Amino acid sequence: MTLGVLETCLYAEDLDAAERFYTRVLGLAVARREGTRHVFLRAAGGMLLIFNPFESAEPPPEGAIPVPPHGAHGPGHVCFSAGGEGLEAWRGRLAAAGVPIEREVEWPHGPVSIYFRDPAGNSLEIAEAALWGFGAA
Repeated sequence: MTLGVLETCLYAEDLDAAERFYTRVLGLAVARREGTRHVFLRAAGGMLLIFNPFESAEPPPEGAIPVPPHGAHGPGHVCFSAGGEGLEAWRGRLAAAGVPIEREVEWPHGPVSIYFRDPAGNSLEIAEAALWGFGAA
């Protein structure tokens, strides 16, 4: 049996700012939005879920899907695969959007990652797929 990551989540209190950032800057598509509770975004082969940590920590209302309460505070982290565009294209896209690259890391075995922040302060990374031994995404 093998497992893959189907979804991962980050937390942001301002879902409007998060939605704008992830759709306009990173080009992800909204799959579903539930008021100020969450926004779900499609990322090649998986989903990125952005939850308001205060609302998702509450039990679901009567009649809603009974997902257990959850939440986190403070910056989270997710790493996206650079895919066919390559890191150079992402550097340009981030610069055009006014998003500063916080750090660039060249790993000992060769791959490169760039780090930056979303409006909620989450640490985002775009890396070459070889970082974890995968081929081009």
